[in-house]
Amino acid sequence: MGGHKEQDVARQGFDVADAVPLLLDPHGMVSSWTGGAERLLGYHASEAVGRKFAELLIPEDAERVPDLVERCRSDGDWAGLMTVRHRDGRPVAVMVRVTPTVEPRGRSSLLVLLSELAGSAGWDMSRAVLEQMVAGTSIGIAIVDTELRFVWSNAALEQFGGGSAGRRLGLRVADVQPGMNAGAVEAQMRHVLDTGEQVVDYELVGRARSAPLRETAHMLSFTRLDDDRGRPMGVYYTVVDVSERHRARQRLALLDRAGEHIGRTLDVLRTAQELADVAVPELADFVLVDLLETVLRGAELPPGPLTDSDRVPLRRAGHRSRYEDLPRTDVETGAVVSYLAGSPPVRSLTTGRSWRQEQLDPLALEWAVTPGSRESTFLELGLQSAMIVPVRARGVTLGVTTFFRRRRQNPFDEDDLNLAEDLVSRAAVCVDNARRYTRERDAALVLQRSLLPQRLPEQDAVEVSACYRPADELTGLGGDWYDLIPLSGARVALVVGEVPGHGIDAAAAMGRLRTAVRTLAAIDLPPEEVLAHLDDLASRLARDEGDGKSGDFPGRSVGSGCLYAVYDPVDGQCTMAASCHPAPAVVAPDGTVTFVDLPQGPALGVGGPPFEAVELTLAEGSTLALHTDGLLAGGKPSPDGTDRERLRRALQGTTTALEPSCRAVVDMLVPARPYDDVALLMARTRRLDPGQIAVWDLPADPAVVAEARRTSTRQLAHWGLDDLVLTTELVVSELVTNAIRHAGGPVRLRLIRERALVCEVFDGGATAPHLRHPRAMDEGGRGLLLVSQLAQRWGTRFVPDGKIIWAEQSLTAPPE
Repeated sequence: MGGHKEQDVARQGFDVADAVPLLLDPHGMVSSWTGGAERLLGYHASEAVGRKFAELLIPEDAERVPDLVERCRSDGDWAGLMTVRHRDGRPVAVMVRVTPTVEPRGRSSLLVLLSELAGSAGWDMSRAVLEQMVAGTSIGIAIVDTELRFVWSNAALEQFGGGSAGRRLGLRVADVQPGMNAGAVEAQMRHVLDTGEQVVDYELVGRARSAPLRETAHMLSFTRLDDDRGRPMGVYYTVVDVSERHRARQRLALLDRAGEHIGRTLDVLRTAQELADVAVPELADFVLVDLLETVLRGAELPPGPLTDSDRVPLRRAGHRSRYEDLPRTDVETGAVVSYLAGSPPVRSLTTGRSWRQEQLDPLALEWAVTPGSRESTFLELGLQSAMIVPVRARGVTLGVTTFFRRRRQNPFDEDDLNLAEDLVSRAAVCVDNARRYTRERDAALVLQRSLLPQRLPEQDAVEVSACYRPADELTGLGGDWYDLIPLSGARVALVVGEVPGHGIDAAAAMGRLRTAVRTLAAIDLPPEEVLAHLDDLASRLARDEGDGKSGDFPGRSVGSGCLYAVYDPVDGQCTMAASCHPAPAVVAPDGTVTFVDLPQGPALGVGGPPFEAVELTLAEGSTLALHTDGLLAGGKPSPDGTDRERLRRALQGTTTALEPSCRAVVDMLVPARPYDDVALLMARTRRLDPGQIAVWDLPADPAVVAEARRTSTRQLAHWGLDDLVLTTELVVSELVTNAIRHAGGPVRLRLIRERALVCEVFDGGATAPHLRHPRAMDEGGRGLLLVSQLAQRWGTRFVPDGKIIWAEQSLTAPPE
């Protein structure tokens, strides 16, 4: 029985079974009174029943009763502390619980349970009991007075530094923990004392004296303590160690930053440098990124595994140091660094596994050997702890990343290594993507530049300069091209074109179109017919590729654009046609810039109306600017014509030397890394001197052939070309005879002295001559065969009223 009594005493104040019950009607009147209530409050049942429950409470609590009753009706139970007035007038502190009930007759009532707090071990706790409660917690707890001096602290606070509770008494935070940011902590305390506002979860980051090698983070909360009159007595605060959570958050933030800053470009060196930049100083004091040379060149990796007995040369791709003097043996980006056989970097490179050492041997020599520098020990370099993580992507090791911390810093631990591996693995994929991009882009550049003219041919019709700038972003290379093709009669063809798409496929398609243009130019077709044949070619290639007959070259020609112009320096006549291509600009000799009103034909291979050509006469010294659409607004022409206005302003200063002007126009309108490829071909027109041209109209009479020979001989003597008299007489004789015999009508003979001697014979015939190979007994048919043997080149071109047969002889090569 005694044991049960002790258990009851211990239970009192905590068990609902010990509470005194009362019953209130819906209006808050006491309707039932028990003996327990009489013992607790001293009122007899006759004195309590029928009275309002509020009349039994002190005034402050009595005012709360109406709201309490309404809350119980709507929300259910309510519990809280109240003070009841005893019959003898003394206050009694009680715990009150109110619960709605339903009586057997269906009337609603309120059940009130009263538990006395005075003398209860559960509520009226002594200081000793309270200190027992806070002694075993891991949360540091302390109380400071209004002067911010310690008046009490628990044992758990000692783990955060500052000594024992007894040592703290009467001291301030700055006195017991000078290394901590005491000013910030005391500022929070003063704020709480002044305002009464509670400060929760204030994070304090620093290095404690008990653990100076590792950054710590603590979460503090501050609450003001007031006396019975509401005057501030001091501040109660708690401290929780959140260092692990802080470090985890730092790791996530570092990985987040790595995702934002690493791999923003497809450049191997830049990506490696971004990795080093992100890791310093959050993870390491000094970071080196060294890659195999083939990676930097975008080439395939060498076959066969390396061995750790080999001295491995790597290229320094990136480095970042927290301190200016760390290390003194640093090398420039791109320089060769040789790692010693068997060194940790070589082992990581060959095995593909990471390596970590908390304490480096201070007397050990550094692992890398650089030309022209002496070897240094880790002590001289001030390096204490190291990690090496291989740069691996898609199962292939591309290089190594080395992380260092210097003396007096906490050494690398396993968590640091895991974080470094996450960083490097993210960067490795970006490095490999950049390597693959570099390989494909370089291959496309080589292909494209091999298909573009290495140098424009020399001729006297125009002074010419060209500038090509490839795209240098994710879009890669395009299929822009330009060309200058010498034609017969001292004329030249100027060509600019663009193939849709980017990369090697576009460059290959560009090469095919450029070859086709040169072939069509060789047979002297007019511009509109050149484009018509190109259109047929693009359509045919698209059909063949659709049938799988040309699977090696994806269909890129369809949708291409081209501008083909022919300029004649004899009379300044220029004829041009365009296929879905910007019209050229013309800069007059006085600097005025105009744009050719050129009909736009359909893109190649898509079908549409026939191509139209325009003719214009260009004054000598005019500059014709042919370009691809990448020159205008980064490849995005504006509908309001502002792109043309920008081009006009850029061209207005191009009346000086052509080559620097061409480059200046591109620099002015196009960024260093444009959105699209840009090609600009500028040609300044020249006119042949009238003394370089001789023309004779001849009747269609065989007897005139001898006169034509004599006239040509006199003209060559006037030009000082006596060495070519014999061959020219034979060429003139055969061409004039052929025209009189087979064509009929008037005949015109023209000689042009340019870089070559051009002999042209015009007739009204529409049939092209054919080169024959006569048998030994044939009496004729040897005329054109003889011309083909004597001339450097010859051919036929058709004009609106007939044809011209021409032959050229070199003025520089000795006659055969």
